[in-house]
Amino acid sequence: MSLQDRIESLKVRHAALESAIAEETRRPFPNEVQIGDLKRQKLKIKDEINRIDGVASH
Repeated sequence: MSLQDRIESLKVRHAALESAIAEETRRPFPNEVQIGDLKRQKLKIKDEINRIDGVASH
């Protein structure tokens, strides 16, 4: 898998997490713990994308 393929895969996961966060937020009684966990996962993926982008641009 190339770096670009990995980045695209991470972007898809990032978007899926964004969707899951939005869905949970719309619930009448959103689970704040779950939302926090999803946000941490999303941030971890964003950090990995930025790290790979940094390596790829050198």
